[in-house]
Amino acid sequence: MIEKLACKLERNDEIPNIELAELLCENNDTFGISEIAEGIRSKEQAISNDCIKVLYEIGARKPELIAGYALNFVDMLLSKNNRMVWGSMTALAEIADICADDIMKRIETVYQAYSVGSVITIDNSMTVFAKLCLADYRNQTKIFPILITHFQKCRVKEVPQHFERISICLNAHNSEEIIDVIKSRTNELSEAQLKRVNKTIRLIRYL
Repeated sequence: MIEKLACKLERNDEIPNIELAELLCENNDTFGISEIAEGIRSKEQAISNDCIKVLYEIGARKPELIAGYALNFVDMLLSKNNRMVWGSMTALAEIADICADDIMKRIETVYQAYSVGSVITIDNSMTVFAKLCLADYRNQTKIFPILITHFQKCRVKEVPQHFERISICLNAHNSEEIIDVIKSRTNELSEAQLKRVNKTIRLIRYL
């Protein structure tokens, strides 16, 4: 499978990696996926970068096929290669709801990656945190304080988007503290941003 990666085909685009992900999904090729999963540890950065791309593309289509590699993705959050970090967080965002127990055992590592992460890493960590709470309400005890602090400090333009991302784990019974924090920042929001925030609040309160 490694020979089908974009870098091995001397391609500078992601199409071969996406096509490989689609092929592996179509065939439910767990052996081929395991080969790609091993590739994220390759010393050749081009190979590891392509492999993580293939894996999160698989996750977007059939998350159950990469669920067994959840802890591998958590390990790679500690990589010095930023592409690997945000790619691994992207993969975790696809499977966090079905691998919540495993990921919660390593929540400090996830938090560490979030706290120093790139924009893409932080974006996807919001989905990870939300899906962990969605999978088991008891996870809110550890995760909601992270989210509250995030919305107190995050960039203004991130408020609507990240609020939308975490809304999947919110309802009329658990959302008031987070909503209060977001409302405290409404004077910073543009008209369009405020409209998005208010729409999300209305949806949550109907749940």
